Amino acid sequence: MDTTQGSFDSFHEWKKGKWAILFSHPADFTPVCTTEIGRLALKYDDLEAMDCKVATLSVDPVKSHKDWLKDVVAHCENEIDIKFPIIGDQDRSISIAYGMIDPGNLDEQELPLTIRAVFIINPENKLMLSLNYPACVGRNMDEIVRCVEALQLSYEKSIATPANWPNNHADIPMPDGSRSTEFKGSVFLLPTVSEEEAKEHYPGYHSCSVPSNINYLRLVKKDDVEKK
Repeated sequence: MDTTQGSFDSFHEWKKGKWAILFSHPADFTPVCTTEIGRLALKYDDLEAMDCKVATLSVDPVKSHKDWLKDVVAHCENEIDIKFPIIGDQDRSISIAYGMIDPGNLDEQELPLTIRAVFIINPENKLMLSLNYPACVGRNMDEIVRCVEALQLSYEKSIATPANWPNNHADIPMPDGSRSTEFKGSVFLLPTVSEEEAKEHYPGYHSCSVPSNINYLRLVKKDDVEKK
């Protein structure tokens, strides 16, 4: 593949042993894509600190990418560098192979554009999460970073992140009738973790009381998970 940072023989070699995001956008010199690449550039250092590489792609040639990036940098309200490669895919070989083109557009458009796809891939090159947005909806880069963080946290741990994590369980009732804010940003133990294992590895976990009395809402503080 040809990119703004040179030719790559293998995506897997480029990301070897690391997490990676493969991120497609419909076209250069378009308004939503311009803001997306700018916002992604603002998050790049955070993702790099998480050992996560980033590559983007559209069906435009690399020269178009390079010319367009001047507009991206100029439009972004913060000073940015585009430190990640943008792949050129004029023949659609990559985007078709990886399902980045809406099947409906294959018949309707002679040269169809890619959708807004996001693939998050783990160090073993397994796809862990995919997001597909239509051309009219720009992506939230905070959400993409949040997903990487959540996936990494659960990668080797038997936990799952609740809805709205890390802004979850900010104020919960305790068995003695008091309320606690200490479990904000906590995570759930998976149902596969036995009570014995939970008590051994996470003695400070909190069980949320529910009418069923089934003990499946078991909260563990994020710091306690990261220490293990």
